[in-house]
This record gives sequence, C-alpha cells and structure tokens, in this order.
Amino acid sequence: MRLVTIVCLMKKIKLYIGSVICLLGCVTLLNSCTDNRTSGPDTSGIQLELKTYRFDTDLYALDSNNIEAGLGKLKEKYPQFLDFFLDTLMAYGLNGNYSDTMPGIREGLIPFITFKDYAELEQYIKQQYPDTKETDKSLTEGFKTLKYYFPDITVPNIYYLNLGLSRWTAFPVDSNTQCIALDMFLGDEFPHYASVNEPAYMKQHRRPKYIPVSVFSSLYRLAYPLKTQEKNLLELMLQKGKELYFLHSILPGTPDSVLLGFNAEQTKWCEENEAFVYNFFVRNELLFNKEAMTIMSYITDGPFARGIEPPSNEKKVTPGNIGTWLGYKMIISYMQQHKDMTLQKLLATEFNPTTFLADAKYKPR
Repeated sequence: MRLVTIVCLMKKIKLYIGSVICLLGCVTLLNSCTDNRTSGPDTSGIQLELKTYRFDTDLYALDSNNIEAGLGKLKEKYPQFLDFFLDTLMAYGLNGNYSDTMPGIREGLIPFITFKDYAELEQYIKQQYPDTKETDKSLTEGFKTLKYYFPDITVPNIYYLNLGLSRWTAFPVDSNTQCIALDMFLGDEFPHYASVNEPAYMKQHRRPKYIPVSVFSSLYRLAYPLKTQEKNLLELMLQKGKELYFLHSILPGTPDSVLLGFNAEQTKWCEENEAFVYNFFVRNELLFNKEAMTIMSYITDGPFARGIEPPSNEKKVTPGNIGTWLGYKMIISYMQQHKDMTLQKLLATEFNPTTFLADAKYKPR
C-alpha cells in the first residue's frame, strides 16, 4: 500500500497550522485558574452538531468489478474528501479519473479493498466499531469545551478511515476536516500491531477511549509544535506539560493514564514517587542538560524511563514519558501560584528555565 509521506501531508495542511496558531493566540479566554479539569466548565448552552462519516465502510462497499461507477457515487457523497484520500493520502495519482484502466486503480485501490489482509482488517474494524456513537459523543463534548474556551474555532467534520495499519492515528487536514484511522484504535487484543513493528508499550494508545486524546493532541501539536533545538530537558518538560494541561482542560475528568497512555501500575508509581523522580533529574544534572541523546527519551513514549530503576529490576514500571508527566505537575503548581494566568497566556508563554521552578513554587510530594 502506498501512503504519502508525512512531509507531503504537512505541506497540504500548513495553512491550517497557521490558522490554529492564530486562533489559539488571539481568542480571549475565560480565566483558567479555577480548577475545572475534573468537572469541566458548563457547556450546556453551547449548541454543536458534530458531523461524522464512515468513509471506511463506504470505501470497502465498492464493487471492484464496477469501480468507476462506484467511485462516481462516492464523489457525490464526498465531493472534496474522496480525491484527497485517493491522491494525497494514498498517492494513487488518479486526479479525478476513476477508470479501471488507471494504474492507480488496478495496482493501488482495487488491491487495497480486495486483498485478503486489508479486507479482513476492515471486517475487524466493523466488529469493533459497528457504529461510532460513543466516540462521537466524547468528541462532541470535547469540541463543546474547546468552543467554550475558543468560541470562534471551526468544528471539523470527522472522517473515519481504514489506512491499512499505516500507523497514522488522528490528524487534521484543514479547519473543516479531521481524519481518524480506526485501524489504529482496535484495542489491546488486536493481534497484528506487532506485524507493523508497533511496540508493546504503545498498546494503551490503541484503545478506543484514546481517540479523543489523539484528536485534540493533533490539533494542539499543529498549533504548538515541540521546539527541541537548543532546549534543555526542563524546557521540553514544560512544553509537554502545557500540552497535558490543555488536554485536561478540553477533556476534563480524563485520567492521566488515558492522556499519557500509562497503565494503572505506572500511574500509581508516578503519583507515589513524584519527589523521587524530580530528585533523580536534579541529582543527575539532567534538568539543564541539552544533549538530545540523553534527554529526549524522558519526554517521549518508551518501554521505561532510563536509569530511574535499578538494572536488577527485571520488570520496570517507570514509563518512558515520565518527564512529560512531571512537567505537567510543574505547570499545575505554576497555575496555582498565578491566579490571573489564563489558558491563552499559558500556551503563549515561553518560560525561563532558570527561574521557573522558584516562580512556580514547585515542591514535589
């Protein structure tokens, strides 16, 4: 299966990145110092109808023996999205020509919808998602909360896809279009993630309840991409911590275990060892370290956090992304000390790492 590279897709959506940055930087927000991360704000007065489409089921319903007519009907239902899917995502190079004589049809699309492995994958998706009502409900609540903070934001249409285990998850195309690849949210028991080199520590990210996190993370990361050049670990932790604070604001009540993809044991260990972890970073002079090979593993997903547990521990419970979790704890402390700080200001602020900890009065438990 041929999927366009991430670089190509980023060219397609670069204008949307700018619009999201402008929106998140300009909209006047309500004060976020009140702790509504658990109960959330009152969104009962916000009217929102989320439009979702099962593009995956419509695509796999095509008759491969009458492909041109079938694609013509899909074009009527998806006048903008169909060609984006065929030509940008799948790189079939059809440009509106749906004749079965086209190489992109013969060698690309028809095998994609008829080949045994792909067809069975779609059947598995249908079993796991006979409908998307629960996911739609969670996304609707998330977008209502987003509009509470950002009233002028455009709520995109949601397109559910099967991308053949491409390892794409959720990504926006433009302000009107958000894609969700259901094949990457098939749960712990799906047996074939290993065949595409999906590491076992990512299985929490493959659960259906992780979909809203993936969607709103994708929006955040387009607006506020992680800046790594010449950044020390503390700066990276604070950047990632702000993302978690944003997610908790938009998805109130969602536990850390879901937002970060930690399992229950890892979450419990983090909560019980916050001071120990912080002291580990201090003792090993990591907070102001800028060596990417040394520090990046602490703010990205991984099987465990390097060096925190003794090598003799056969089973390690410290999550690789523990620096992000600790950065979030630091951001909470900062927000508690700055009652006039809004979510808008927080997202726009680049903290001075040499003064942040004192300014936040951070005291790990």
